[in-house]
Amino acid sequence: MKSSIKKILVASTLFAGVLAGCSGGHNSSGGNSGGGDAKGDTIKIGANLELSGEVASYGQSISEGMELAIEEINASGGVDGKKIKVVKVDNKSDNAEAASAATRLTSQENVLAIIGAATSGNTIAQAQIANDTKTILLSPSGTAPNVTENEDGSINEYVFRTSYIDPFQGTVAANFAAKELGVKTAAIYSDSASDYAKGLAAAFKETFQKAGGKIVAEESYVAGDTDFRSTLTRIKSANPEFVFIPGYYEEVGLIVKQARESGVTVPLMGADGWDSPTLVDLAGKDALNNTFITNHYSAQDPDTKIQEFVTKFKEKYKDKSPDAFNALGYDSVYLLVDAIKRAGSLDREAVKDALAETKDISLVTGVVTIDKKHNPIKSATILEYVDGEQKFKAKVDPE
Repeated sequence: MKSSIKKILVASTLFAGVLAGCSGGHNSSGGNSGGGDAKGDTIKIGANLELSGEVASYGQSISEGMELAIEEINASGGVDGKKIKVVKVDNKSDNAEAASAATRLTSQENVLAIIGAATSGNTIAQAQIANDTKTILLSPSGTAPNVTENEDGSINEYVFRTSYIDPFQGTVAANFAAKELGVKTAAIYSDSASDYAKGLAAAFKETFQKAGGKIVAEESYVAGDTDFRSTLTRIKSANPEFVFIPGYYEEVGLIVKQARESGVTVPLMGADGWDSPTLVDLAGKDALNNTFITNHYSAQDPDTKIQEFVTKFKEKYKDKSPDAFNALGYDSVYLLVDAIKRAGSLDREAVKDALAETKDISLVTGVVTIDKKHNPIKSATILEYVDGEQKFKAKVDPE
């Protein structure tokens, strides 16, 4: 999800504070154990999530998924007899707040691991803190490549993710447009200030052109814009057969609504950033017809594991159908717990190594193997909006 937009001027101060207080994250013997209380009967995990602010829908859904997973695990006896305890912090959809929350979770709460944030930017804001304090950081939905891999090619040792990365999403969308819909021309309309959108756009463009397609228009907007009509008029005049809109539901809802009002009737497509109930409120059910997204799973997928999850989620949350962020939050807990069990201890380095060695674990959002860059190798799902409802279209495995 969303990559870094704001520059974190306070980061160096926060990191220095963490280093100065590092002893709070280690045991007295100088080891690297964490997450247990004095009685030794709980495992403490942090949740650094967007529970308020501009993308609160994502964080709230992840939180719900986590709560269901933790409830199930604790009810079945916990992990080696220890119950999981979650310390939840609201990062307010802000990079600096995410860094501050990570500092609290590592230096004061002594958590074994942090799950979150939802967005790439809010996850990246915590990466150095995680590495410095040797605390596992697991993002359920941070899809930008630089969450786990730095510009120099080095890997953030303690940072992992549950979601696939943006280039995979962009490639899947382009292949769907070219091969399934059979379009030959496309326009791209993306957020110029978002690494998330730019990464998706680049992957879509490269793959679509390799498939023989032509990009007839490339336009951009900035997060917070509300009037897209003039740009949509230019896109319409280029006469594309398809428009790719990698962005977030806050702007995308308005873009879809105004595109239809402007006479753009061709298929529109985006990625997981569209996935929010608020999108339907902003765009309207009719406007969303003939639109598609790549996503992490579908509640309508007939897979037995998925349907069992959907049933349990609806039982807990009063018949609410779980979205992809619910599923990713749920899977993140089980992915971490699997690593703890295989590590056989609460030593952070041992759990980190076990997480890196994850192979073929069956989760709701797919069968996952963690690669050398700490990214999961897993399938993607394509959904179509029909009268405001997401309909399962296809599942695409990595090549």
